[in-house]
Amino acid sequence: MREAYHERLDGLADDLADMCEQVAVAMEKATSSLLGRDLALAEQVISDDVKIDAARSSVEATAFALLALQTPVATDLRVVVSSIHAAGDLERMGDLALHVAKTARRRHPQPVLPEQVQPYFAEMGRLAVAMAEKASTVLRNRDAQVAAALEVEDDAMDDLHRHLFTVLMAKDWPHEVAAAVDITLLGRFYERYADHAVSVARRIVYVVTGEMPGTLPV
Repeated sequence: MREAYHERLDGLADDLADMCEQVAVAMEKATSSLLGRDLALAEQVISDDVKIDAARSSVEATAFALLALQTPVATDLRVVVSSIHAAGDLERMGDLALHVAKTARRRHPQPVLPEQVQPYFAEMGRLAVAMAEKASTVLRNRDAQVAAALEVEDDAMDDLHRHLFTVLMAKDWPHEVAAAVDITLLGRFYERYADHAVSVARRIVYVVTGEMPGTLPV
């Protein structure tokens, strides 16, 4: 019985790491659809979002069953509670990739982004995917060093996000209001995606150290 319990407990980390990989693929495809005006990729991200939702439900069902039937304590309890929160973060990361894909689909076949901001979003997309992949490593290995590296990448994402506003507020901004609105919203989607990746990593540091999320040192 206890062996089965620990197998289910360990399985939570693997399931969450798999979710990280799902949301990384979703954002990679969403960014490609945005930059490349690829409607098929956008549609794939949109249709695959239900799989991410189902993965969250599965993690939560396992976690709640462990709470109800095994009454975990100490580190085990931290694993279960953190898994519930992390699953929520990852599901929201999937939703943010979904929003990017829906924006690409809504404007198709017209480009969403003016050429001058496309490099910023290419880099934001690269960072977002890298952060989700690192979060997967943190989950599988409980690696606090990789978790700390996510904080640095989040700072880079924040810098890109802030710079977008500098571009939008420039006196020589030549594009319409609709483009500015899309850029503002898309920038926010990527920035929030990165925040959720950091939150996942912080929860694993909490499992390992007992420090509450939000106190992870850089």
